Amino acid sequence: MIHRRPRAGLMAAVALIGSAAVLVPSAVHASAAPVPAAEPDAIEGLELYVDPLSTTLESAQALTGQARADAQLLASIPSATWFTGGTPEEVHDAVDRVVSDAFAEGTLPVLVAYNVPYRDCSLYSAGGAADTEAYNAWIDAFADAIGDRKAVVMIEPDGLGVIPHYTTLDGSLDSCRPAEADPATAAPARFAQLNHAVDAFAAHPGVRSYLDGTNAAWLNVGEVSSRLVSAGVERATGFFLNVSNYLYTANNTAYGTWISSCIAYATQVAEGAFGDCGNQYWNGGPANDWQGVTMSQYGEWASDASNPALSTAGLDSRYAEQLGSIEPSARFIVDTSRNGIGPWEYPANTYPQHEDWCNPPGRGAGARPTTTTGVPLADAFLWVKVPGESDGKCYRGTGGPLDPARGIEDPAAGQWFSEQARELVSFASPLIEPLSCDVTISTIQLGRVFMSTVSVTNATAQKIEPWSLTWRYDQGQKVVTALGGRFTQQGTEIAVSGTKRSPGLDTGETAGVVVVGKGDATVPWQFRLNGRVCTSR
Repeated sequence: MIHRRPRAGLMAAVALIGSAAVLVPSAVHASAAPVPAAEPDAIEGLELYVDPLSTTLESAQALTGQARADAQLLASIPSATWFTGGTPEEVHDAVDRVVSDAFAEGTLPVLVAYNVPYRDCSLYSAGGAADTEAYNAWIDAFADAIGDRKAVVMIEPDGLGVIPHYTTLDGSLDSCRPAEADPATAAPARFAQLNHAVDAFAAHPGVRSYLDGTNAAWLNVGEVSSRLVSAGVERATGFFLNVSNYLYTANNTAYGTWISSCIAYATQVAEGAFGDCGNQYWNGGPANDWQGVTMSQYGEWASDASNPALSTAGLDSRYAEQLGSIEPSARFIVDTSRNGIGPWEYPANTYPQHEDWCNPPGRGAGARPTTTTGVPLADAFLWVKVPGESDGKCYRGTGGPLDPARGIEDPAAGQWFSEQARELVSFASPLIEPLSCDVTISTIQLGRVFMSTVSVTNATAQKIEPWSLTWRYDQGQKVVTALGGRFTQQGTEIAVSGTKRSPGLDTGETAGVVVVGKGDATVPWQFRLNGRVCTSR
């Protein structure tokens, strides 16, 4: 997908006091009565789902040493599951697998629908459904698979940031102009597709759906707010920010609050006046005597910041004055998967294009996923982008094939990038604690029977008593016995534990069990010791 660079120049013209005429896209559903969104606190405090068949764990199977340990560590933390294509039947089955698994264990899955026509403007993550009819059928199958169960759904990252042949509020034609798209219909079709998706998910009360709100260094507040309203945000739960980017959480929560305020202003106070919304490219307002500057992404924004380029006070006071007693209600989610130490402050005059959104070096994972944020309009901080997966082959304006900022060839978009994963773990803020157990396994096939020698080491500072090591088999294997321990099996879930005479596991102690069963000799992707994920070799 596109991991967008800042485009201040494109949107700065709308940023001043908003005296320009406002153009409202024809796709706005102004006459539709909003479908009430879910209660704001409906997901607060819920435990998030960790996919035992995640793409991160899949990548780990081909890795060794530190690279494998990094992938397993990142896979132990909840991140979104992306659905990027297939037939309606295929996406239905794939979504149902994740949602059913989460429902069975009482956790909340985070799903990403990423299949809109002309996805990523046919660039790094090109693809998507063939047309509106195909997309709508795919989305309907996706939504129907969730049914009456709970899920968070991110609808089309970049879907509003990059719209083919779209004319912005200030009359500029967007740079996304794929030759195969009809300039007269491509933009209206995009809004129709997103509105259909919003309504498809709104028909399922357990679904919290969010549209693309870009990020704090991309579209200005008024521009993205107008696009969100055109896409049906008033019938969705809200919007998401910073997906696949690296910008500070504080900056995105301020940006999200302003977007919600702008939506309220332009729909309840001055209909359609998105151009009058203050934004990050000129932050003047009553609190700073209307002395505005362009805000910087290379520091954390705050209302009491002494640096004018980091201060939110002007815009906060501007919206308070504009809204009066009107309360903003559109809610948002921030992707914190890779923003622990903020964006890459690239060296000046070094690369033809800095592409600071594309595999920037030396970044760290951010705040752990949570549905309790402490920010009034923020529903969650989530790992939406899968940390460790590449943003694409980054040439930074050169001819490639090497990334000049790294001196290596980056993997293609979505492929595992061990070097970046190592950085995300090393520079994570807050620190990611290492996994507290280690498993080694060797497996052999003996006709229709398999035999696995499993050893587990307690890497915690405390004795674990009793201990229980769990994993899953996914091909119908049936355990017959566990030599050196006890076992239970419930469906695909296997649990082995110590003997009655030796039920505990001291600090640093290793216990071994030989598991014998019927079926194929496969190696499980993930093990848990008393619920905690282990590294495995």
